[in-house]
Amino acid sequence: QVQLVESGGGLVQAGGSLGLSCAASGCTPSACIMGWFRQAPGKEREFIGNIRWSTGGTYYADSVKDRFTISRDTKNTVYLQMNSLKPEDTAVYYCAAKDPQMYFPLSTYSRGDDYAHWGKGTQVTVSS
Repeated sequence: QVQLVESGGGLVQAGGSLGLSCAASGCTPSACIMGWFRQAPGKEREFIGNIRWSTGGTYYADSVKDRFTISRDTKNTVYLQMNSLKPEDTAVYYCAAKDPQMYFPLSTYSRGDDYAHWGKGTQVTVSS
């Protein structure tokens, strides 16, 4: 059973930085792909990026790739570092996990429906 727990959300001023963590358990290290998504009030869920656990390779949405960085440690935690935050980055941020049966490029997994396991989310609020 895959379990994901996000932490690190909060309030930050525009232009500031914030780091989120996602503690994962139950996802096969050799195959697991971890994704980050966000959802702002009244908007659809948005893909931020993902990381392949085995290699550390990453893929980002164009809207954030110059400001956000995804990484993972050697144990069970994936991170989302967010810099130069803007008020429009205000959203609930979710991590998600997928245990793929076959190897495909990370860009393949940019939809929420691609992921079977989700954390409960953490609120990020950016004040202007």
